[in-house]
Amino acid sequence: MQYLLMLYADDTQWNNLSQEQQQQAVAAYGAYTQALQEAGVHKGSHRLRPAATATTVSLTNGKTQVLDGPFVDTKEQLGGYYLIDVPDLNAALAWARRCPGAQHGTVEVRAIWEISEYPS
Repeated sequence: MQYLLMLYADDTQWNNLSQEQQQQAVAAYGAYTQALQEAGVHKGSHRLRPAATATTVSLTNGKTQVLDGPFVDTKEQLGGYYLIDVPDLNAALAWARRCPGAQHGTVEVRAIWEISEYPS
């Protein structure tokens, strides 16, 4: 079953890290990605640009509203994700615990709802 590990953190903290700390963080994520790939569970991942670059689109009463910025105004923003394919939620949670993002933010684990599972 596929799970999305969504990594939330205060993206302003990245700029407060020294260059050495940023290199260590990038290396930790590289090692984590490699571990996922070697385990054969990695299906995809991306880091997202800072939340300040987000644009939010909504439709209310047939009128489109486009706003600069993320939908939710919080310190922690979605900063990236991993899509993994593992046997069950416990395996997904085990990978989430190993994710470097769990050390400085929050990793939300959500099961993917396959289109084939939608009621017809």
